[in-house]
Amino acid sequence: MHAQIVLFDGFDPLDVIAPYEVLHAGGAASGGAVSVELVSAEGPREVVSGTGGLVLRATGALDPGRAGLVLVPGASGRVGEPGEAADLEAGEGAWREDEFIPVLIGRTLTTELPALLKAAMANPRMTVAAVCGGSLVLALAGLLEGRHATTHHLGLDMLDATGAHAVRARVVDDGDLVTGAGVTSGLDLGLYLLEREVGPRIAQAVEELFAHERRGTVWRDRGPAPVGF
Repeated sequence: MHAQIVLFDGFDPLDVIAPYEVLHAGGAASGGAVSVELVSAEGPREVVSGTGGLVLRATGALDPGRAGLVLVPGASGRVGEPGEAADLEAGEGAWREDEFIPVLIGRTLTTELPALLKAAMANPRMTVAAVCGGSLVLALAGLLEGRHATTHHLGLDMLDATGAHAVRARVVDDGDLVTGAGVTSGLDLGLYLLEREVGPRIAQAVEELFAHERRGTVWRDRGPAPVGF
């Protein structure tokens, strides 16, 4: 499995680094069954996060036609009011590091990223994953209507308003779409993807290496619905 983790201006570093390290360790533990790289819509470039000006380098361009995994992080910056709508006019001019998270997420809609993600989701050989506000990037691009997904608890109402079925769970598996909730859920999402795609023995070895036990039950749209909750 080849994993492409997407960088965009204002991304949240932990949304990227947590799954990157898990998947990279999974590749080492499996003798190379998993590879991972940082990409952007624009190709190789330095990408500035929304946390303290931290910079990571995208080494390639997002390739939606390649088999494997595409993972979309959320943004970091000032936390807006719950349900605050993205200011799409904010796409004009340079972004500021202290902007609200919904504005940073909305600005991704003015780039080539939505078209590339749409192509990735149409690729039958591709699984698309998202951490935290990455689900809102997909949803605001019109790509999650009718799909089950989760995001940070402050964004669940916004996610639901886009036509997605927002689920209050740490990790949600909707087939070729797998999403994680708050930022530290990137660890659990990465471990679950390792278990699902490579096998539980590899996932358990990485879990032990990282001294991190996965939290919560992975939600799937299966079985009877709970009654009285």
